[in-house]
Amino acid sequence: MSERFLRTEMLLGAAAMEKLRNSRVAVFGLGGVGSWCAEALCRSGVGEIVLIDQDSVGESNINRQLCATYSALGKSKAEVMAARLRDINPEVRAVPVAARYEAGTRERFFTENYDYIVDCIDLVACKLDLIETALHRGIPIISALGAGNKTNAEALRITDISKTENCPLARVIRKELHKRGINHLTVVYSNELPLKPEEAEEPPPGRRSIPGSLVWVTATAGMLLCSHVVLRLAGQDGIK
Repeated sequence: MSERFLRTEMLLGAAAMEKLRNSRVAVFGLGGVGSWCAEALCRSGVGEIVLIDQDSVGESNINRQLCATYSALGKSKAEVMAARLRDINPEVRAVPVAARYEAGTRERFFTENYDYIVDCIDLVACKLDLIETALHRGIPIISALGAGNKTNAEALRITDISKTENCPLARVIRKELHKRGINHLTVVYSNELPLKPEEAEEPPPGRRSIPGSLVWVTATAGMLLCSHVVLRLAGQDGIK
């Protein structure tokens, strides 16, 4: 018998581990937050993880992204993460999708159902469409907000978006969701006031600026996302 998840089973129980093994979770966005969440889901025993990101690994990713190493530069983040997860658990069904989620391509991402969606998308329009789509289809979703330009990992928390403060991204998402008749969404966010970073990198199309980022903040956000999803899938009392 494999001891791979024995220490997890000691806390969650055999029935919970069976639920996790039969669960299908999609992680949209494999950057500083999503990459850590994806690996934590794998190490927690989730049986199928769909890894969605259109980007390739760049050198500027190395400071915070789990998939970013020198040997991975130029390679697809989705493919790199899938290979990494299979190395951790050869039985995991790691499904790489090297594509960008947006309204126009929405249906290609929903050919099968998910037990949970983890939203780590950066672009507001794409993020809003994913949230609205998931909620309308009855798929549980948790969204990452506001890890950029922050230094204090202890300020991160899981809450409802209606209770967020000091987070510019949360403010925008909250306002736009309200227009769509959506007033509640589980999120991971930080109430730390964001710093104003030096401008050292040109923003890509669709973004006004590039935020500064620190691995202990982004990784902590990823771990909080994972803890919420795993506990909910396992039928445990999730973090309120």
